[in-house]
Amino acid sequence: MVVKKRKASKTPAKRNNSLPATIGANDFESVAKAGLESVSQEDLATPRLKILQKMSPDLDTVDGAKAGMILDTVNSKVYDGSKGILLLPVAYQRQYTEWQDRGQGTGAPVAVYDANSNILSKTTRDDQKKDRLSNGNYVETAANHFVIVVDDEKNGIGQPALITLKSTQLKKSRKWNSMMLNTKLQGANGPFTPPMYSHLYRLVTTEEGNDFGKWFGVEIEKEKILENRNLFNMAKEFADSITKGEKIAVPEEVEGGETNREAVGF
Repeated sequence: MVVKKRKASKTPAKRNNSLPATIGANDFESVAKAGLESVSQEDLATPRLKILQKMSPDLDTVDGAKAGMILDTVNSKVYDGSKGILLLPVAYQRQYTEWQDRGQGTGAPVAVYDANSNILSKTTRDDQKKDRLSNGNYVETAANHFVIVVDDEKNGIGQPALITLKSTQLKKSRKWNSMMLNTKLQGANGPFTPPMYSHLYRLVTTEEGNDFGKWFGVEIEKEKILENRNLFNMAKEFADSITKGEKIAVPEEVEGGETNREAVGF
């Protein structure tokens, strides 16, 4: 008996081309922070908050930017200065920065001195209210406030940032520090001073001026006590990193040898 071979079918087998199921938040949550285990605060860029002035070059490069707005320099995000931004203060550092006048340097500070330095005792105030050293350079006092910018208080969404107050805005910094230091809560053993990040504050911008010109400055008022646990944990972690020295305020280098005055006015 002759058995005939069966011819192979010319029709290819059907392949399962269906796409995998859509990935959802639960999938990412199950491997939260994977790959980011070794990233510390030292490896992160801290956005600097600047108050935009009428002559700021950022007005030409950042979409929607206008004088009086608040600029997040890392994310190029602007906030309406009249409405302000909600801030959770985290830590404070005072510095003294030595600069050369515009056009005389590279744009980098000559030297940075910490809060314990006596450098100001070696200066003389000139007619422009700058503290001059004998070498002709001037020393600028910088009040650095590390904060959490609160974008969504209810859901605990915010991001670390730094705002530096100088020159005419130093009195605003002192007022803010006084508000925080004088805040009291009732504890089991009586009244106590809570951490800096116990209350939320609102920062708005206002137009100011003196004999040297006009600019936008800041006003800061206490808004309410912090209630969101996520924001509390975020602030505590940020504060701990600053205490450990993982984050320090670094003066911003600018072209032309003059400190960037966009954050403070004159």
